[in-house]
Amino acid sequence: MSAPAGPRVLGIVLNYNGRDLTLQTVGSLLASDFPKLDLLVVDNGSTDGSHEAVGERYPGVRRLRTEENLGISGGLNLGFRVGLDEGYDFVMPMNNDIEVAPDMVTELVRLAGSTPRAGCVGPKCYYFFGDRRRLWSAGGRLRWREAVTSERGMGRIDRGQFDRDEPVGYVNGALMLIRRAALLATGLWDPVYHVSVEDADWCARTKRAGWQCWYAHRARLWHMVSPTTGGYTAGRTYRTGRSTAIFVRRFGGPAGRASWLFWSAVAFPAALVRELPRGNAGAVLAKYRGMRDGWRLELPPSPPPISGGSPT
Repeated sequence: MSAPAGPRVLGIVLNYNGRDLTLQTVGSLLASDFPKLDLLVVDNGSTDGSHEAVGERYPGVRRLRTEENLGISGGLNLGFRVGLDEGYDFVMPMNNDIEVAPDMVTELVRLAGSTPRAGCVGPKCYYFFGDRRRLWSAGGRLRWREAVTSERGMGRIDRGQFDRDEPVGYVNGALMLIRRAALLATGLWDPVYHVSVEDADWCARTKRAGWQCWYAHRARLWHMVSPTTGGYTAGRTYRTGRSTAIFVRRFGGPAGRASWLFWSAVAFPAALVRELPRGNAGAVLAKYRGMRDGWRLELPPSPPPISGGSPT
């Protein structure tokens, strides 16, 4: 019996010490109705037995393991190389803490197929816990504030207010469908970020290469919102601050940099007032240390294009 016609998608699940989350996410993806979806779980140096657990529960799912944590970009780049080497039409990087609707991949591919300039496509994302109609992201925006990314509709109940397919500022890395030609034209994700803002960086670079970022409102997922990387902790805020500063230096220009510095100065005392009663002022200070270090870092060049791949 011949394989079904149509584009091939490689879903890349990135895991770091999230065994149970990853098992749940893979199970959700295996229920997809898209006929040519293959999965690859990249284990980023976990120590909790994640790699072995995936093999035991899902022996038909491909796995790739690193001996150390390469960061989000470093881990995903391993999967991207597999997808490119094996001729997949799309690669689909994602977090390991999501649940997808059975038709999500079908809807993402449908929009990409009808929109030749779409370099990447993202779904409508809801909160996994609580009211599952509450939006987490209906496409993303980029801005020159203390936090350079903003999710449309965050915290609002979905009443159809974002029910249209359209270009957006960026697609959140919780899950995005990336066209092969766009990845070739743009290059891999930038490991200088390690954690945070690497998705926005790739979207900004792919738009510079002539592609667009799109939101597909019929594609749906539910996101558990970063249980692996933690909440407002010093380690996480330092990495976010550092990555944000790097992004602003790369893409902001004089006006964007000035705006970011201004809003960062405004946000600092407000964050201290919020976190001091919680005994968490260290997380605020860590964020601004990260901003300082990212501002001073000697920046390496962005990853280069891999080959041609101009939008139609």
